Order: sequence, then C-alpha cells, then structure tokens
Amino acid sequence: MKTRYLLASVALAVAALTGCSDEPELVLTPAAQEGREIANSNGCASCHGKNGQGVTAPSWQGIYLERIPVEGGDTVLADEEYLYRSITDPQADIVRGWTIKMPTNDLDDDQIAAIITYIKELS
Repeated sequence: MKTRYLLASVALAVAALTGCSDEPELVLTPAAQEGREIANSNGCASCHGKNGQGVTAPSWQGIYLERIPVEGGDTVLADEEYLYRSITDPQADIVRGWTIKMPTNDLDDDQIAAIITYIKELS
C-alpha cells in the first residue's frame, strides 16, 4: 500500500512539474515542426536548444533577416543564403563571441530547407 501511495505521489509531482515550464509552447507550421524535429534528432538542439533558444551555440530565435556580427568585425544578413551556408559550411561565418566550433553534418538539402523554415518561424 505504501509503495502504491509513493508511486502515485511521484507521478503527481512529475505531472505538476511538467506543466510548470517557463518556456512557452511553440506553435509551428507542419513544415517548421519538421525542421524542429530534424534539428532535434540530428544533434543541432544539443547546442542551439530544443526550441532554438541557444545553449552553447547562438540562439536561432529572432535571427532571421537580422544583422549578425561575425568574427573579423563584419556583419552578415541572416537570410536563407546565410542560414544555408552556416549549416553546410559551419566555419564560413563564425558568430562573434562564440568559440565552440559547429561540427559538419550530413543533412541533405530538404532537411536543411526544413531547418531554415523552422528558424524563420522562430522570428
């Protein structure tokens, strides 16, 4: 009886904590949701965050069509071309202040397009 009570208490506590997240729920189109799932399943989220919020790598939230400061003192426009280049050639334009180097990946063009759609919707 005590074990059943303990298990029920733990389940209730987990349910309560799960509902108290500080992160708002993302509402995404199906295409952007696919991009989010690709990013999460391919390791992108381990650095960029499960909702693109940035962890040990730059945030994706609000970057689309913004000027991004890069190493060397320049800025680049975070348009589709920049996002594609950043995913396919991670060392091309390193965001100023970030020292961890993004690894190369094996994403195909369709997967990259889906991730770009996701990043665009995070704006």
